[in-house]
Amino acid sequence: MIRKSKKYSKEPIEKHETASWANIKETTEKANVPIPSEMEVINAKKWVDENEK
Repeated sequence: MIRKSKKYSKEPIEKHETASWANIKETTEKANVPIPSEMEVINAKKWVDENEK
């Protein structure tokens, strides 16, 4: 049975410009993982705390 892949919308659902990783402070050397600034981490924490179910 061959499955056809789903068609994805061209516009992203989330707004990535407001994500905590959008303002990258630095990246790790080996893995090249983005590290957000401290202010972005605080903003993300506030957002999570406010939007708990």
